[in-house]
Amino acid sequence: MTGFAPLFNATRSALAGEGAQTIIRFNAASQGHDGLHRRVKIRGFAVEVDEPPTLGGTDRAPSPVEYALAALATCQEITYRLHADALGIALKDVSVELEGELDLRGFFGATEGVRPGFLNITGSVRFDSSAPVAELQRLKSVVDAHCPVLDLFNNATPVQISIAARAPMTAAT
Repeated sequence: MTGFAPLFNATRSALAGEGAQTIIRFNAASQGHDGLHRRVKIRGFAVEVDEPPTLGGTDRAPSPVEYALAALATCQEITYRLHADALGIALKDVSVELEGELDLRGFFGATEGVRPGFLNITGSVRFDSSAPVAELQRLKSVVDAHCPVLDLFNNATPVQISIAARAPMTAAT
């Protein structure tokens, strides 16, 4: 075993144990900064979000849908790294490039029945690997079955967002 395999296998074994805590919670809190420019707090990090000028933003940061593509690309890469090591598949590096198409009529409510989300996402994965193509295909199948963000895109996730009690908002820091 090399690289991430010991961590992967130890975590997998611990999660299979009786009484193991298997649920992890992630949090993000977003607040306005200026116009459509937002600041999102995630753990000890602050992430800037904006829209391009053509959609009313100031182009100070990537848009939410661009971050969605980034989340999918990086989750794929991380999942490839972890599972390749666990499966003993030689993988020096991996990169993912994605492109998504939106129909703006859905976002702006210009046409009834048009989804506001991605119509499709296409892309490619590039491997720096000496592994045979069949092994990389096997790895891709494993990754596609276990990538959390790919699962979010491929399956409906229950989402419940409620209106919080009115309270004065503090300035974003």
